[in-house]
Amino acid sequence: MPLIERLRGRPEWKFLAILPRANPFLAAVWWSLLVVRALLPALFAIAMGALVGAVEAGGDLARPLAGVGTVFVLLQVLPPLHGAAGGNLGSAAAAWLYDELTVACVAPPGIGHLEDPELAGDLTMARDFDLGISGPPLTISMDFIAFGLIELLAGLAAASILFAYAWWAPLLLGGAWLATHWLLRESGVWKDRQTAVVREAQRHADYAYRLAVDAPAAKELRLFGLAGWTIERFRRYRRRLHDLRWEATKLRERPVAASLALVAAANVLLFWSLAADAGAGALPLDRMVTFAGAAIATSMIAFGGLS
Repeated sequence: MPLIERLRGRPEWKFLAILPRANPFLAAVWWSLLVVRALLPALFAIAMGALVGAVEAGGDLARPLAGVGTVFVLLQVLPPLHGAAGGNLGSAAAAWLYDELTVACVAPPGIGHLEDPELAGDLTMARDFDLGISGPPLTISMDFIAFGLIELLAGLAAASILFAYAWWAPLLLGGAWLATHWLLRESGVWKDRQTAVVREAQRHADYAYRLAVDAPAAKELRLFGLAGWTIERFRRYRRRLHDLRWEATKLRERPVAASLALVAAANVLLFWSLAADAGAGALPLDRMVTFAGAAIATSMIAFGGLS
C-alpha cells in the first residue's frame, strides 16, 4: 500500500527499525519500559480517583493507597532504568551503524566514491553527529527520543480516559494538543540540513577541526603560528551552522499565538464542563479527580520533546 510504503520510507521508521538489529534484547527492554512508562500517568489519575472515592466513602484505604504508592514508585524508579537501557542501546546502535558505514565505504571497488563531494558531506555529517558536534550522540539521544515518545503516548492514554466522561472530551482536548504539532511544524525539524550551504559549512568546519586536533597537521600549525587562523576558521563555519539551525527551528510568533489560543479554549471548555457537572451533583468527586488528572496529563501530547 502507498501509505505503508511512505511510512516505511520515513527516516524515523528506518531509525527505529535498526534498534532490534543492533541489539534485540536491549531493544525489547527499551520498548517495554517505554510502554509501561507511557501508561503510568493515566494509571496515576485512575488510582488517585479511586483513593479519593475510598476516602469519601469511608472504606478501606489499604488497596487504594497501595495502588497510588505502586504507581508513584514506578514513576520514580523506571526513568533511570530506562535511561541506562537506552544509553546501552544507543551505543550498540552507533556501533552497528559504524559497521554498516565501514562496509559501505570499503565494499565498492576503488576509491573514486570516497572522493565524491556529496558522499564526503554525508560522512562528515555522520562523524560530527557521533562526536557530539552537530547534536548529541545516540548514547545520549536515546533518552530524548524515549522521553518524546513517552510524552506523546502518555498524553494519548490519558485522553482515552476522558471517553468515560463524554465522547467529545478527548476529541476536543486531544485534538487541541495534537494541533500544536501541525501549527508549529516549521519549528520542529531542521529540514534544510542537506543544502549546499550547510554541507559546505560542515565540511570546512570539519577540515579546520581536523587541522587542530590531528597530530601531523597540528604540529605544522603550531610551527608556523597558524593556530589562531584555524580556530577562527572553525568558529566562523560552526557559527554559520548554528545560525542556520536556529533560523530553521525557531518558534514563529503567529503559530505560537494560535496554539496558545486553541489550547486555552479547549482546556477552559472542558474544565468548565467538569466544574459545572460536579457542582450540579452529576459528577462524583472521585470521578472528577480522575478526569481532571487525565485532562492535565493530556497536555503531554503537546509539541515539544518528540518534535
